[in-house]
Amino acid sequence: MSDVAHSVSEEDVLYVLRTVQDPDLHKDIVSLGFIKNLVIEGPKVSFDVELTTPACPVKEQLKQECFDKVMDLDGVLETNISMTANVRSRTVQSSISITGVKNVLAVASGKGGVGKSTASTNIALALKATGARVGLLDADIYGPSIPTMLGIEGAPERTAENKLVPKEKFGLRVMSMGFLVSDDAPVIWRGPMVHGILQQFLGQVMWNDLDYLIVDMPPGTGDAQLTLTQSAPLAGAVIITTPQDVSLIDARRGLRMFEKVNVPVLGLIENMSFFVCDSCDARHDIFRHGGGKKVSEELGIPFLGEIPIDPDIALSGDKGVPIVERAPQSASTEAYKAIASNMASRLSMASIELDLIDPEDLKLQWKTTSQQ
Repeated sequence: MSDVAHSVSEEDVLYVLRTVQDPDLHKDIVSLGFIKNLVIEGPKVSFDVELTTPACPVKEQLKQECFDKVMDLDGVLETNISMTANVRSRTVQSSISITGVKNVLAVASGKGGVGKSTASTNIALALKATGARVGLLDADIYGPSIPTMLGIEGAPERTAENKLVPKEKFGLRVMSMGFLVSDDAPVIWRGPMVHGILQQFLGQVMWNDLDYLIVDMPPGTGDAQLTLTQSAPLAGAVIITTPQDVSLIDARRGLRMFEKVNVPVLGLIENMSFFVCDSCDARHDIFRHGGGKKVSEELGIPFLGEIPIDPDIALSGDKGVPIVERAPQSASTEAYKAIASNMASRLSMASIELDLIDPEDLKLQWKTTSQQ
């Protein structure tokens, strides 16, 4: 580096930062509006890089590249970079507005028994661990299991306006049918009653300020699922599957359901993907290998990651302390964190792409879909 006689300017700094690209969005971070609070004090440069999600998987890579580029400028002896995040709201037209929630994300499966609720809970906790404000809605009316997985009991409070107040656990705000019925009471409701409670969960809960509301969808593609996809302002959806052929067939059905209501599918997650033996430390594909990734390629959607078969995942849920909270350094937790980062990244990409679309086109698209 040359001597400091040269005085660096704001234009100099922004010029080199324009060579730093977000690898997912394929645009430079200056054009994306990521650079904030740029301050130059002689040979010292300070600025913030404001990402679109605290779960950005390339956060440290971007920080290092920015540091190296600025330090290479003549006249710069010190560079201080703060990595911040401001989650963008992917505004979606729908019949129900959920006040204070930036992004509503559905976690779905074409069939039961694939570990959807366990994945929803751990993904929500993984997002929360990045610093995001996260809520979890257990929309499985007939089989609510999230209260057990989080160790939450009791009925929710109501406000003077008769709105439900979410329970809180491990930093998550949570609402579930399980809070409104006893553990051994079956929910024997017909379609209109299910529709009504789902509408209440969507529009009459005091979620307050959330970056993400994770909706644990009921399994399948019936009336309850259609109520949610047509009524909720879903910013995106992910589909949980397992490696078996029958589960992958049902995953395709789930994808088609979201396509019909114009909800973008952010990707596919393969649960119960493989097992690592404690004694031999080798990977064993109990069902089959690569089924989820193959289907994601066939359907043209991203493959977000795979979750291993781990007895501790089930044990942690049974004890009311999910594995992301109970064993934050475990391989299973790392899998959930990687998937959460990939989800958030895909949503950020969808949000920025949405900024380029004429709002009138979106209104027309929603009106056409709601009339189908």
